[in-house]
Amino acid sequence: MDIEYSFNKRPTTDQAIELYYNAGLPRPTYDKERMGQMFENSNLIVTAWDNDLLVDISRSITDWVWACYLSDLAVRGDYKKMGIGRKLISLTKEKVGNQSMLLLLSVPTAMEYYPRVGFKKQESSFIIEREQ
Repeated sequence: MDIEYSFNKRPTTDQAIELYYNAGLPRPTYDKERMGQMFENSNLIVTAWDNDLLVDISRSITDWVWACYLSDLAVRGDYKKMGIGRKLISLTKEKVGNQSMLLLLSVPTAMEYYPRVGFKKQESSFIIEREQ
């Protein structure tokens, strides 16, 4: 299996909705317009593809120099535990650089995952500290 990672290849709204539904990520998948706006208003999206199949997505909002909010990390069920989510987090962090922190709010089912991929647990969130 050859996974393609991309900052430029954007999924259609229907592809994103299908992935979020498959991944079990609680988002308003029933509202196509809202889901479309979520992607239109995000300024850092990293995708992972197995040929034409969207298998993972990282959707963030950032100012590029201080903070990056990783609002979604959705991995297709059949592709979990393959390191794809970890790779998308790494690519996101690489893109925002060392001056920016990476933070997120976790869904309850992923609370054990984020510390294993480099996030430090906070009172109400997880954070990768700024290096500068």
